[in-house]
Amino acid sequence: MSAPRSGSLGRRLGLGLSVAIVLSWLAAAAVAGLVLKHEIDEVFDSALQEVAQRILPLAYSEVLSREDGEQTQHLPPLGPHREAITYVVRDAAGNDLLQSSDATPARIPKDLADGFTTVDGLRLYSVAAVKGSIRVTTVEPIAHRAAALRGAVLGLLLPLAALVPIALLAVHLVGRATLRPVLAFRDRIGSRGRGNLEPLGEAGLPTEIAPIAEAVDALMERLRGALEAERSFTANAAHELRTPIAAALAQTQRLAAEIEGDDPRARLRAVAASLRRLSSLSEKLLQLAKAEGGGLLAEKPAQLGAVLALVVDEVDRRRDIADRLTIETPDDGGAALDIDADAFAILVRNLVENAAIHGDPEGRIVLRFDGRVLEVENDGPAPAPDVLARLGRRFERGGSTAEGSGLGLAIVAAICRGAGATFEMLSPVPGRSDGFLARVRFADPAAKLTRS
Repeated sequence: MSAPRSGSLGRRLGLGLSVAIVLSWLAAAAVAGLVLKHEIDEVFDSALQEVAQRILPLAYSEVLSREDGEQTQHLPPLGPHREAITYVVRDAAGNDLLQSSDATPARIPKDLADGFTTVDGLRLYSVAAVKGSIRVTTVEPIAHRAAALRGAVLGLLLPLAALVPIALLAVHLVGRATLRPVLAFRDRIGSRGRGNLEPLGEAGLPTEIAPIAEAVDALMERLRGALEAERSFTANAAHELRTPIAAALAQTQRLAAEIEGDDPRARLRAVAASLRRLSSLSEKLLQLAKAEGGGLLAEKPAQLGAVLALVVDEVDRRRDIADRLTIETPDDGGAALDIDADAFAILVRNLVENAAIHGDPEGRIVLRFDGRVLEVENDGPAPAPDVLARLGRRFERGGSTAEGSGLGLAIVAAICRGAGATFEMLSPVPGRSDGFLARVRFADPAAKLTRS
């Protein structure tokens, strides 16, 4: 079971950079907001002082010119507007003498000291003049400053709404351009995942990825060497084992023909049979070693119809099955497969030999190959379901008394696993009440390359 993937590197890079941009912008807006608050407070405090200084001469002149008993004078506004800063002028006794049109004297304390004061949501600046006979107090709501600060911060945040999609698009485009060599490297690795062990090369790769390509090339070179060593060992071992066994078998058969007496001849025939079984077993064990090792995939897909014909001809010479064998293959050789030709030959040989040995000796054998699916069908009684389920195991003979090592179907199953093919054993044959059908379905090399 493969480990779950952690997601696209490009998507993670784009998301990470976008989040970093947004957080940085928000942090900058927060710092700017604190600075703006300090500056706004200074500006509006200065405005309160400025208004008070400008009102003092007006208030003094107004007080001198008014008649005794006159009520508080409200200066009319010059036009419709909202006053951000209001003021009130009082005498030493706290009586209101003069106020702006929007002022609310009831909210302004009368015992204020000179300077700035914050009371009940209001920012106040109070100053006395003419030896304390009049006092001017300017007023600004704190909410006015908060509104100004919100407007300024909002002006900083609004561009963020447009910046995020632009940043995502920019990161996506830049990330795709930056990752293009990495993606090309991935595709080159995928194209070699089906047996192609040619070096990848480091051309065009970023500095961070080039060592990976070098390591992969070194790994594939070691794998190529291991596969070549395995092929060489298998071929040499098969030859070295087959030759002395064949020589011993020939000498035994010759001795049996020359020696007199039925009992010695029977013993020599038993030795010859044992040698034949040893030869067959050694060959099957070497085939199993190849099936369970590497080297089951060719570097390039190829048509294998000719290989199948050669294998069937070889089995026919050994088993004399031509009179009961039917072959159904396409005239053009079928589709190209990426399984190694030697592995394909071993697979076909074992399927046909299994049908010849364990099927009905007088029954027919049908071999079908359309270039993608290989089927070998033989007559004979159907084994029990539990026996059928075990036939792909090593040395499993399913109760058969015929000659054989019990490795043929295990070799086929191992080759299918290593080559990415599927292997099915069906008995009875679909649509019949008896018979045995072995089916191998080879994968499409182009589909494998697309998935990789």
